[in-house]
Amino acid sequence: MPATPAWPPKSAPRLFVPGELAAGQTVALDGPQAHYLGKVMRLREGDTVILCDDATGEWAAQAREVGKRDVVLEVAEKLREREAVPDLWLCPALLKKDRFDLVLEKATELGAARIAPVLTRRCVADKLNMERARTITTEAAEQCARTALPALAAPVKLDALLADWPEERALFFADEEGGEPAAAAFAACKGAPAAILTGPEGGFDDAERATIRAHPRARPISLGPRILRGETAALAALAVWMARAGDW
Repeated sequence: MPATPAWPPKSAPRLFVPGELAAGQTVALDGPQAHYLGKVMRLREGDTVILCDDATGEWAAQAREVGKRDVVLEVAEKLREREAVPDLWLCPALLKKDRFDLVLEKATELGAARIAPVLTRRCVADKLNMERARTITTEAAEQCARTALPALAAPVKLDALLADWPEERALFFADEEGGEPAAAAFAACKGAPAAILTGPEGGFDDAERATIRAHPRARPISLGPRILRGETAALAALAVWMARAGDW
């Protein structure tokens, strides 16, 4: 006797949608999401789609109507609660477009709670397309089966970031000139709110480094004996944090 197919199927497409979901609710999609389901995934009536709302969690839905320009889904049942992630902010200096795209994508996959880009004197880029950045993080979350989107902040200058820094949050500063080994520093944090600050392509200048080190919540850390690219430093530090936090 053949085995009963798993439901929902692992191959079901995943999408984040606005608004809270509930069983029996009808969700109408158009634009790129409808095109993706109908044209790319070749969705048919009765097929399953996994929906997330970044509020209540993950839901299974079934296609009721699949048109040329829109798709109507009916929410069937809840599969998972919205995930809890460690309270960690990643504060990477803004990088060139392709390199920062990588940071956005991989930081989402690794579980960052918030991504807060920073503008420093040696940043080559000075602007971030927020709509495009949000698309990158959303698609990364869909791909890796994350049920919580990372908060995404607009870029701010380093001085402004430090001036408004919350007193309860530790700031781990990845300093090329050295500091406490990152793994040991992270382990000592014991789950308290924290953030990791990493530099741009040319690194922090001397004045910026002195300003950061003078901040009462800053803790300089070392990411090893080699000088890392901006994107490598951000993602390596985040990976070490998540391993220490037990998220892996």
